[in-house]
Amino acid sequence: MTKHSAKAPQFFLTSPAPCPYLDGQFERKVFTHLVGEKASEMNDLLTLGGFRRSQNIAYRPACETCRACISVRILADEFRPTRSMQRINRRNRDLIGTEYTAEPSSEQYSLFRRYLDARHSGGGMSDMTVLDYAMMVEDTHVKSRVIEYRRRGADSFVTGQGEGPLVGVALSDMMSDGYSMVYSFFDPDEDHRSLGTWMILDHIERARKQGLAHVYLGYWVAGSRKMEYKTRFLPQEHLTGNGWERHEG
Repeated sequence: MTKHSAKAPQFFLTSPAPCPYLDGQFERKVFTHLVGEKASEMNDLLTLGGFRRSQNIAYRPACETCRACISVRILADEFRPTRSMQRINRRNRDLIGTEYTAEPSSEQYSLFRRYLDARHSGGGMSDMTVLDYAMMVEDTHVKSRVIEYRRRGADSFVTGQGEGPLVGVALSDMMSDGYSMVYSFFDPDEDHRSLGTWMILDHIERARKQGLAHVYLGYWVAGSRKMEYKTRFLPQEHLTGNGWERHEG
């Protein structure tokens, strides 16, 4: 009888559920727990294999009739912003992001609540309580960060921190080869800033300055309008049956 290490991860399969991205499709996921001292190392390996993290769970699609979900990562050092992205960068020059350990705050939840109510009312996360939000942020055994975005203040050039109310928040994992963006949200009254795009641009710059190769964006789903934005950040790589393959658009 073959013996397995007690520390080897165990994988499980969910029951079929309606797909949130493609009408008429059903999704299944394979998942495992990310716990213990090897969680960060395991998260790195699983992310390279197309998994995503949610709290202390790593998962990836295992749908029976569909292969539309494709893992996407941006090549940070080669990335060049389009003209529209350059305008977005200029529009947000008055903002600065500060990294913190993954700890929730009431101010974050207030912004999160406003974002959900304005952008995703009736969605799968729309009924999340402050305790649910706290779990989303702090229930992690990997190196996670919260990046808070605020306006630049008079002392920002000294402190490296913004001042005033929160404008945006990103929850991201620090990988050995880059950032993995887990979830982000922003002030719905600041629509003109295109903050969703700008926070990705900010992550690319952070990765580049640290000599990290990639920014992981999760899954791109062909045919889903919700996911179209992910393919605008070029060049990037898509995970296929042959491994990570370059995608130029």
